[in-house]
Amino acid sequence: MLSRLLVASFLMMPGPALANDTMAELETGGLAYVQSDEVSMEEEDLFISRDEIRVRYVFANSSDRDVTSIVAFPMPDILGEPNGMIAIPDMEADNFLGFSVLQDGKPIEPTLQQRVIALGIDMTEEVVARGIPLLPYSAATSEALEKLPAEVKAGWIDKGLIFADRYDEGEGMVEHLIPLWTLRSVYWWETTFPAGRQVRVEHSYKPSVGGTVDVSYLEDGKPTGQRYRDYVERYCIDDNMVKIARQSKAALEAGKPHYVENWISYVLTTGANWQGPIKRFKLTVDKGRPQDYVSFCGSGVKKVGPTTFEMTVEDFFPEKDLHILFLMATD
Repeated sequence: MLSRLLVASFLMMPGPALANDTMAELETGGLAYVQSDEVSMEEEDLFISRDEIRVRYVFANSSDRDVTSIVAFPMPDILGEPNGMIAIPDMEADNFLGFSVLQDGKPIEPTLQQRVIALGIDMTEEVVARGIPLLPYSAATSEALEKLPAEVKAGWIDKGLIFADRYDEGEGMVEHLIPLWTLRSVYWWETTFPAGRQVRVEHSYKPSVGGTVDVSYLEDGKPTGQRYRDYVERYCIDDNMVKIARQSKAALEAGKPHYVENWISYVLTTGANWQGPIKRFKLTVDKGRPQDYVSFCGSGVKKVGPTTFEMTVEDFFPEKDLHILFLMATD
């Protein structure tokens, strides 16, 4: 799949102001399932924009018996760290991506399982027992941590759950506690795949969109260095993207409108857990508006609208994940 560059101009939508140089995106993806010899993925129709990810699946049970099993949507891990800048659509919600799912047109209420991991150890029960919200970057979590008894704070620092950030604000030293744990979340539900029948599943959520305040893949204005090589591998950038980056840097130095980066990553490789290849895989990328740039790796990509591009692959076996680079103008 990942063999050809698509670069297309599109009109930018105003982007979020970023306080730091870089905000990292979270890799999201599709449904995970234990390796199956009976249930195949007939179709996957994937739509990606900076505002929404939608996926429609058609599954088929080729056996002569009903198959009941667990289907899961793994949420991306959230890693707490002192200087973390992670693009999370809803900082205060357990369902921080706004995930929803339908099966055969009917809403499903999946179970959300969340675990707190620190230094490789499951600390969920200890954190829950103290009434601490689990999302590391939540304001409610920060407020609750400040109320912990001193002996609990000391113990949690030793266990690698939290970090005591101490600094002078000009009127003496202050201390704030910062979560260091990893939040591991997964939505799951039990599904029966009837013998000889198809099952249709649809889910949607808001993507985690990372970015920078400048175009960052050139080194002293030249297409060299490890970061440039990483972008070639990850996004299939070409000479035209080099030219755009140089123009953007000159515009920024002159105080004129320039470009900033946005990134979306999508985990495709979980689709390899179903029986055989995905018989028909369709990808649609929507850029937003017709004037800026988007670059990603793909095969047989066609422009089907002013802002949309499609790629369709038969008998698709996902061996690599998908990464999309948007260049957005600041005017």
